[in-house]
Amino acid sequence: MSFRRLRILLLLGVLAAAAGLTWLEQTMVRAWQTPLDVAVVPISGDGSPEAAQMIRALQASDFDDINAFLERESARYGVKLSPAMQVSLLPALDEMPPVPPRDGSVLKTVFWSMQLRWWVYQQSGALLPQLGTVKLFVLYHAPQDGVALEHSLGLQKGLIGVVHAFADPSQTQQNNIVIAHELLHTLGATDKYGAGGRPTYPEGVADSSRPPDAPQHAAEIMAGRYVNAAGRVVMPASLEQCVIGAKTAHEINFDAGFQRRFGSSS
Repeated sequence: MSFRRLRILLLLGVLAAAAGLTWLEQTMVRAWQTPLDVAVVPISGDGSPEAAQMIRALQASDFDDINAFLERESARYGVKLSPAMQVSLLPALDEMPPVPPRDGSVLKTVFWSMQLRWWVYQQSGALLPQLGTVKLFVLYHAPQDGVALEHSLGLQKGLIGVVHAFADPSQTQQNNIVIAHELLHTLGATDKYGAGGRPTYPEGVADSSRPPDAPQHAAEIMAGRYVNAAGRVVMPASLEQCVIGAKTAHEINFDAGFQRRFGSSS
């Protein structure tokens, strides 16, 4: 066998192993047989005193309402999960994750995704990948009037989230909406909003039994916003005002089929 063929075989083997690990990891987390293992890693996104102070004061309990949200919504779909997730708050990092491409190039996005996964592996300090652990890197920024945060993201491959959050304790509940949104992206949930952040109908609204132009009083988590009585697209105050809609439930394995499988294993 020539060296070229051997090299191709080795490359194919590596790709097959990576695909197999991805499938195994997704099977593990989407089975919901054990609480989600979630590691939160804070990062100062702007080097501000506000971000440093926010990070110093962080506790794992600051993310408890995400677990309460998942517990409430899983019960609504007939699966009692308590706790639904367990959070480990890891030491803050000084290094920033790779920045995603801004031009939407598919090739650049694929390359960036590989860069991000390699960066996460390097930060872990472990020899082997942490299979089954959702890694959420939360970048805190001092609030600035009229300045929006960078877009957050969640990757199913590698179970990685990069979340931009406000370094303001009064924003903790809304920060957790964004964190929960990206967490569900890592489990296979897709966005449920369109142009201008407007929720898509019917999958992007909390109550799809209401007409498309009717106001809502809560948000579907993967839409992240709802249309209020004034016709404005607004962000809910907390996860208490969010739900997991039927399509998202199917994507993360909270559907009726999972309920039957879960029940038969108990």
